Amino acid sequence: MKDIMGLMKQAKTMQEKMEHAKAQVADLVAEGNSGGGLVRLTISGEGHMQSLKIDPVLVDKDEIEILEDLVIAAFHDAKVKMDQKQQETMKSAMGDLQLPPGLDMPF
Repeated sequence: MKDIMGLMKQAKTMQEKMEHAKAQVADLVAEGNSGGGLVRLTISGEGHMQSLKIDPVLVDKDEIEILEDLVIAAFHDAKVKMDQKQQETMKSAMGDLQLPPGLDMPF
């Protein structure tokens, strides 16, 4: 019975830490760039684009496809960085709680 009570206490602690970590993740911001910084954007922890900056040198009707590709590349760069930040935040929040083998965090 002690094991069940301990497990329930650990589950409650884990749930509280997860809620706190989710709030921290929502506050994260990551910047992505492409084209050597000619295209920069930021995304939130929830994956929403917050800002987009395009160097005026790229604004040419003959270069629109390149610009589109650079925006996509910058978003991908920001998303990769955000994924890393989320994993670090969740790992830090979970601290000493041991997850069973094969059970990954939700981020």
